[in-house]
Amino acid sequence: MANKVLIKGTFLDEISHDIPHHNWGEKEWSIDFKHMKSAGIDKVILIRCGYKNWITYPSRVLTTEEKAIPPFTDLVSMFLRLSEDNDMDFYFGLYDSGKYWINGAYEKEVRLNCKIIDEVWDFYGKSKAFKGWYLSQECNKNIGGIIDLYSGLGQYCKQVSGGLPVLISPYIDGVKNLSQYTNQSRGEKSISLDEHFKTWESIFKGIQKSIDIVAFQDGHVDYDQLEDFVKVNKSLADQNKITSWINSETFDRDMPIKFLPIKWDKLRYKLETAGRMGISEAITFEFSHFMSPQSAYLQAGHLYHRYLEYLNEKK
Repeated sequence: MANKVLIKGTFLDEISHDIPHHNWGEKEWSIDFKHMKSAGIDKVILIRCGYKNWITYPSRVLTTEEKAIPPFTDLVSMFLRLSEDNDMDFYFGLYDSGKYWINGAYEKEVRLNCKIIDEVWDFYGKSKAFKGWYLSQECNKNIGGIIDLYSGLGQYCKQVSGGLPVLISPYIDGVKNLSQYTNQSRGEKSISLDEHFKTWESIFKGIQKSIDIVAFQDGHVDYDQLEDFVKVNKSLADQNKITSWINSETFDRDMPIKFLPIKWDKLRYKLETAGRMGISEAITFEFSHFMSPQSAYLQAGHLYHRYLEYLNEKK
């Protein structure tokens, strides 16, 4: 089938602040990785190793400097082990302080994360599944020193790990760019296509030597705007020799309930739109809550089965 873009990766959302926790152990995660594998997923991306004082691994840096609460289970070690068992690539997501970079102190965010990069590579760098990095500071415009933050952290990740690829997943300041704490599903204003182009032309120019892959989130604009924005994003990435994926969200932003699994027709439309614009593959936020047969949301399992039907359609 023409324009078929497949979901090849998923974020792992173990440090979440707006989605109910599944409280899974290794048994449940092992089952979920097998479901991912059956759906053709070959990479997993830890969305962040920590957010504020909650963390995914026993970090000496974060427990000392940020008074983080150490986890009872080393989730990074578990995810790497499950990635190895299922022949998947693992991308490590950096720490989001939730306070420094968003308040203008991006240098402190960078210094802290450089220590974490050293620590993590020392702890886990020998794993054959460790194949890349994810910069967890998401943005939609040139604020908070984001160019210097992405550039500095991307370069340091590469320096420490011998050049492993670095991924970012920014978003568009569209009509659905709203706080999760409101029951509204759309705002009154959206960035224009021209303004978005100018903003990201500047950002890409400043980060092109530090970032290898960009996967723009696809849920913040109306469906009839999506093609134009994907086209612009792909063109800018190509100009700067950055690989374009799409972060095809598997949750629905169109309802007052934050957040539920997306309607299959919407997900398929987004995937095929990305395909028409030349996007090579999709990742998603995120399989385990919104697409897994063992999700707390019953609808997620049905979405999984619709996706498998799509996956198995004849071209």
